[in-house]
Amino acid sequence: MAPLASASDAGDRVIRAGTVLKEIMEAPDGGIPQDLIDRSACIAVIPGMVKGGFIFGANYGRGLMSCRLENVGGEWSAPSMFRLEGGSFGLQIGAQAVDLVLVVMNLRGLESLLDSKFSLGGDASIAAGPVGRTAAAETDALMSAKILAYSRSRGLFGGLTVKGGTIRPDKNANIELYRQSMSARALLLEKTSPIPKDAQIFLDQLNKVSPPKK
Repeated sequence: MAPLASASDAGDRVIRAGTVLKEIMEAPDGGIPQDLIDRSACIAVIPGMVKGGFIFGANYGRGLMSCRLENVGGEWSAPSMFRLEGGSFGLQIGAQAVDLVLVVMNLRGLESLLDSKFSLGGDASIAAGPVGRTAAAETDALMSAKILAYSRSRGLFGGLTVKGGTIRPDKNANIELYRQSMSARALLLEKTSPIPKDAQIFLDQLNKVSPPKK
């Protein structure tokens, strides 16, 4: 079946998230280590979270997440939209627009997101991710963290310290994108068809960054 046509605000969010992921992974001075991306269970992106100052509280952001479908060869799932509320995100000098990427290494502890919400650092342990395409990532802290966090601001990219914050499904945005009510559980754990045109653009970028496991 052909992809569904674009949705407005939700579709724009998906396209911008794909652009953020592409630019971060193609950064000449390093990006998210490839081995971490390849071992990840899910990737979440919040494009253009606007804040300022030296240390800022990320009061609100809107993003999306896709997970690997192990029952169909590790294909990336249809993205599910989410909201980030509250929390404190570490040092960002002169930040204006901040792109946030969360690399989910372990789905255990994130089950609550599929039904309602989960807290960063509470339900799911989180750490600042290492930078560089071949950066060593075998420390105890990284191996035990369920989520590794990264941010990009004004061309600066690096691991990010996160304290608190709640992620919950954005049900209205999922309805806008898929033109029907779609739960986060169904989108992230089951194969969805057809895929909206804009969502497919993001999935195409994920497949370039880290092809499905065979």
